[in-house]
Amino acid sequence: MKSFKVLEFNEPLGEVDQDTPQPTGTQVLIRVKAAGVCHSDLHIWEGGYELGHGRKRLSLKERGINLPHTMGHETVGEVVSFGPDAPKDGVKVGDIALAYPWIGCGKCAVCLADEENLCLQPRCLGVHCDGGYADYMLVPHPKYLIDLKGMDPVLAAPYACSGVTTYSALKKVEKDLGNPIVIFGAGGLGLMALSLLKAMGGKGAIVVDIDANKRKAALEAGALAAVDGNAEDALAQLQKAAGGPILSVIDLVGNAQTTQLGFDALSKGGSLIMVGLFGGGATWALPLIAMKALTIQGSYVGNLKETKELLELVRTKKVAPIPTTPMPFAKANAALNELKEGKLVGRAILTPA
Repeated sequence: MKSFKVLEFNEPLGEVDQDTPQPTGTQVLIRVKAAGVCHSDLHIWEGGYELGHGRKRLSLKERGINLPHTMGHETVGEVVSFGPDAPKDGVKVGDIALAYPWIGCGKCAVCLADEENLCLQPRCLGVHCDGGYADYMLVPHPKYLIDLKGMDPVLAAPYACSGVTTYSALKKVEKDLGNPIVIFGAGGLGLMALSLLKAMGGKGAIVVDIDANKRKAALEAGALAAVDGNAEDALAQLQKAAGGPILSVIDLVGNAQTTQLGFDALSKGGSLIMVGLFGGGATWALPLIAMKALTIQGSYVGNLKETKELLELVRTKKVAPIPTTPMPFAKANAALNELKEGKLVGRAILTPA
């Protein structure tokens, strides 16, 4: 099979020919139909995250991500074969399924509570294990495969990351969805959040992005307003557009500028949900956290139960898919570079030639 691997950090992916893996134990082999190109892939490709304030860069090599490595955690595939110990009461050969990637050790208290995405010994597909930038991919157990029941693989692939990530973040502020919320970032995650917010019965969102094309895309996707985060009066624009207290901010970017503006926009008792991993350090005035009784909470992807809930929501509420740009696997490097340069609206999806 062909795979497109990170051979060296910050270097172009290499096309590698290797034997097709055979499933053992409870594993399932899938033939990849679609693999989303996520902003998190850029961090893996680059080898780490900037932590700001002069802190040492967070090295992925030091966190157990070894090269060569096949990225791709938003993967849809056709079930090809099962290992000898795999249960046969779920998916079957020929099914088209979304692979849930945020897999833990399976043994600790967190995993046993069905919160594998928070496991301290992760085995995430495309992050710690080889992922979907390949003809075939191994999935550890059939329970991580969710039958798409006729959904388009290209449109469904992003639900494994941008979908469940935004759904999980929105659930953390569900009690406030009767008021306008603020969302930073109008890329794949931001557009996904707008679609899901509508399906969840939310009043709507004001979207902040420094890119005019992405602000336009947000408005077309139903945003109540779109604000340029670099504008001198960005805070005033947010307050005017909200028309009342801002109780929920979801930051899908995660840099010093977005977190500061989001923090400043919150009313008393508000919540800032941190999702984006752009990098840097926060600059909040610490006394204001207590004085305004603010909640600052991280949200990392989502669990398997939330992913299944999400796909059911998409089916029953006919959630509009985000814009996707299918590209052959051979253009994986071009997709990564376009994402890095901010040229993509929505998601690039790698597909077999």
